[in-house]
Amino acid sequence: MENIILNQQQLQYAEVYISDMPSLKNIFLQSQNPSRLNQDFGVPFLLVKKKNEVLGFASLIMNGKAEISFKIYAKNGITDSEKKNFNLHAESYFKKNTTANFRNPEQLKSSIDRMVNWLNVG
Repeated sequence: MENIILNQQQLQYAEVYISDMPSLKNIFLQSQNPSRLNQDFGVPFLLVKKKNEVLGFASLIMNGKAEISFKIYAKNGITDSEKKNFNLHAESYFKKNTTANFRNPEQLKSSIDRMVNWLNVG
């Protein structure tokens, strides 16, 4: 039991920066198996690390009802407990944020299109 608590304490949550995009792109491509990024990649806003290794990220997406939601993408090495904790942290962050991508579906759709196009070029 102590190992689980110790491992969870090693998790670090951080906002996503441009410099994180190559790692996030790789996680998405490995977990989803597309040949290129697509709209499901969304706009990443939060990531989880352990010992400076990015384990996963939360990304703003448009759900089937054309509403703003988020999805977690993670490496295979992340435990269910770590993923659950990250999901709770991302949900709290999502609810508190009031910027346009978090509240305006048209703005988010435009941001997703630009993000995916930009990352597919590079």
